[in-house]
Amino acid sequence: MTPPAHPARLTAVLDAPLSRWLWLVKWLLAFPHYVVLSFLWAAFLGTSVVAFFAILLTGRYPRPLFGFGTGVLRWSWRVGYYAYGALGTDRYPPFTLADVPDYPAHWDLAYPGELSRGLVLVKWWLLAIPHYLIVGFLLGNVQATWFAGGLIGLLTLCAGIALAATGRYPRDLFDLVVGLDRWVLRVAAYAALLTDVYPPFRLDQGGGEPEAAP
Repeated sequence: MTPPAHPARLTAVLDAPLSRWLWLVKWLLAFPHYVVLSFLWAAFLGTSVVAFFAILLTGRYPRPLFGFGTGVLRWSWRVGYYAYGALGTDRYPPFTLADVPDYPAHWDLAYPGELSRGLVLVKWWLLAIPHYLIVGFLLGNVQATWFAGGLIGLLTLCAGIALAATGRYPRDLFDLVVGLDRWVLRVAAYAALLTDVYPPFRLDQGGGEPEAAP
C-alpha cells in the first residue's frame, strides 16, 4: 500500500558524471554558504519565536515568516546535497531562499493554513523527542547544514570513496542517503512549527517523494 503523502517534499536528481576528487574540497568551497546559513538560522530561531506566539493567538503561521523558514530549510538542503549531506551534485548551490527549478535538489512545504494552538505548546520539545534521538544518530549532532558525523556523514564518506575508486555513486547508497536526509527535513519542519503533520517513522528512500495513496 502506498503511504500517504507528507506535506514536506524533498526531491533530488543524482548528477552524472561526478568528479572523483572534488568532494575532498567541498568543505572549503561551501564555506561561504556555512557562514550565511549561520546567520539565517539565527534569524530563523528568532522568527520561530514570533511564529509560536502568532500560532498560539491566531492558529496561523504568518505567511512571510513561513516563506522565510521554508527558504532557510531549502537553502540548507541544497548545500547539504552539494556537500556532505549527500554529495549528489557538483553544481555549486545558489545563494537564494527561493526554489531554483534547474537545480538538482528541491525542498518545499505546503502552507498549512490552520495550525493547532494546543500542539504548538508541546510538539517542538515533547512530541518530537523520539525523532530528536533518531536525528541525533543520523547527524552525529544536529546541524542545519549537515556538516556533521553520524550515519549520514559515514554513508556520504562511503559515497566519496566509491567516487574516487570507480567514478560512480552507487545508486542504492544514494537512495538511502537521500531517504535519511528526507527524514531529517521532515523533523526539522515539524520542530520549527511549520506543520502539524507528525513525521512518520518511515524511511522513504530515493530521489522522488512517494505518491499519495488513492
